[in-house]
Amino acid sequence: MKALVFFLALGLSIATAQAQDSYHGAKITTDQALSTKQLVEKMKTTDTLDTKVTGTVESVCKMKGCWMKVKLPEGKTMRVSFKDYDFFVPKDIEGKTVVFEGKAFSRVTPVKELKHYAEDAGKSKEEVAKITEPEKALVFVADGVIVKQ
Repeated sequence: MKALVFFLALGLSIATAQAQDSYHGAKITTDQALSTKQLVEKMKTTDTLDTKVTGTVESVCKMKGCWMKVKLPEGKTMRVSFKDYDFFVPKDIEGKTVVFEGKAFSRVTPVKELKHYAEDAGKSKEEVAKITEPEKALVFVADGVIVKQ
């Protein structure tokens, strides 16, 4: 009977541990995080913004987890990279809610870099070849990320 209670308690503690948020990079909190809609609105009046944002992951670098794309309003996405390439996120977090803190800014991404990102994302050679124009977009460099469970 004691063995059964032990294994039930062990199973419960493992299940609880698996359901916890994961932290990557600088330790941050979820307090006062903007929604992606609020971020887009604030960026209409500034070039850069130090802030905290919560959103849903659309895709992640399949090579290392060295960047992620977060869904924005109107079907757009924002590339989130990680400060000084110091940390990565799990590669299987598509659809998960994340909170990230750092700096948002508008940037023109050159074609060569866009092709590199497409290759990292596992796009076909044909899809990569279709990238012929630089892209102006909202981007984010995160100091820390919380992956919500």
